[in-house]
Amino acid sequence: MPKNIQVRKVTDQSDLEKVFAIRREVFVGEQNCPPELEWEHEDESNHFLATVDRIPAGASRWRKTDKGYKLERFAVKKDFRGDGVGQALVKAVLADLPADADYVYLHAQVAAVTLYERFGFVKTGPEFEEAGIRHYKMVRNA
Repeated sequence: MPKNIQVRKVTDQSDLEKVFAIRREVFVGEQNCPPELEWEHEDESNHFLATVDRIPAGASRWRKTDKGYKLERFAVKKDFRGDGVGQALVKAVLADLPADADYVYLHAQVAAVTLYERFGFVKTGPEFEEAGIRHYKMVRNA
């Protein structure tokens, strides 16, 4: 049965708590990321919450850096992986970027590289480790 996936930009505290709870579960709980690395740049970021049939299922954010626009913190809860939540998050975040966002990049976990490639991102540079997890820097070819 098809699932109703919705992604929306969130700013109110109750929705932000859902975003942070998803990130805590996925990054800190499952992937053992140090909590002090997980909670940075929150105030300058634009946060997104994905729901499946109104149940919180995923989160992401973007922020402007001195290099360009960085997409970050894509997290999908285990029970919702493979349902298109990650794709819906990437689409929503890209659609929300300003029209002048000419340099868009991210640090992709190795397992998620193919997801981002579907949206025009290409690997640049060697594999590196961030928070104990293997990543590639990827840049979007507009």
